[in-house]
Amino acid sequence: MTGQRVGYIRVSSLDQTTLRQLDGVALDRKYTDHASGKDQNRPALEDLLDFVRDGDTVVVHSMDRLARNLEDLRSIVRRLTTKGVRIEFVHEKLTFTGDDNAMATLLLNVMGAFAEFERSLIRERQREGIALAKVRGTYKGRSRSLSPERALELCEKAAAGVPKAVLAREYGISRETVYAYLRAGSSHKPETDPDGESTLRALVESLPADTRATPTVTPYDSLLSAPAKTQNPLPG
Repeated sequence: MTGQRVGYIRVSSLDQTTLRQLDGVALDRKYTDHASGKDQNRPALEDLLDFVRDGDTVVVHSMDRLARNLEDLRSIVRRLTTKGVRIEFVHEKLTFTGDDNAMATLLLNVMGAFAEFERSLIRERQREGIALAKVRGTYKGRSRSLSPERALELCEKAAAGVPKAVLAREYGISRETVYAYLRAGSSHKPETDPDGESTLRALVESLPADTRATPTVTPYDSLLSAPAKTQNPLPG
């Protein structure tokens, strides 16, 4: 019996498109997470891992879309292949089945390490750029996602039972940012601020900018395409 082909897509925020991932790939089912690469809360991935069975194939655009780091990558691949599930990485043109030879295992580790290294380089460049901008006095950070009025409206809708995912889509923010506003809204004291508006306004002003991660470039492409550097010979 032929198993199902199940796709997994991850984008860093709600306003990023999923069209470039697995475009044109034949799939029976697809799971999508809106979460940054460092986010451990990936409900769609957990649903996928619970759904797939022996004989199924999980298809992912690239290794960095699936895992947060090399350890996470190895753990997920092992969890899938132990169930008899194949996993295909379209960008890397690699497939793992659990019966892989030493070379396939080496490739998994090397390519996963490249992806992790590239993310580290991106974060380092971002930190350096922000530090230089602060020195020049030009760094302002991201603008606040919602005004105090809109934040209060969001809290009222959440209290009325509107799902968090629906609120995130409606207000154009991530679910992490939704929860940040709700935590701020729930911390007011009714006896001193009956409607919570003034306290929420102050708390919103102190909130960080939108918690969505800055979109990153495709991992390790720049490393693989960069010209090789001449290495000094080892001393004899």
